[in-house]
Amino acid sequence: MLYINIWLLHLCFSLRKDIFNHKNICCFSFFNNSNLFFIISVYYDNCQSALKYLKDSEVNIWNMIIMAGNFNIKDSDWNPLYSFYFVHSDLLLEFADLFDLKLLHSIHQTPIWYSNNANDLNSVIDLFFL
Repeated sequence: MLYINIWLLHLCFSLRKDIFNHKNICCFSFFNNSNLFFIISVYYDNCQSALKYLKDSEVNIWNMIIMAGNFNIKDSDWNPLYSFYFVHSDLLLEFADLFDLKLLHSIHQTPIWYSNNANDLNSVIDLFFL
């Protein structure tokens, strides 16, 4: 979800179910200097239903400035310790590219998902696109 500080209330944030109507996607719009901007927050479940929904959606919006969330996609593109490639990574990056969003890389690449199994790698699954 999105936390909106009281200092930003003048930007008139709105939840936009009319754009993405999916239980794991929250789209918000706001105004700044009479320009409309969009932010989406995404949670990808085990079935990748949000990713499939985004892939199949024909969205006619502009000025998406942020896409963030728990993408549950372990991939070497954002976690150098993880040596595997995940096919859903391409779909996510293609969707981000449609809106000219670029993945923001952490300086430390700190894992946020820690496995209970000693044979599994810890991973980065929360991503932020600008």
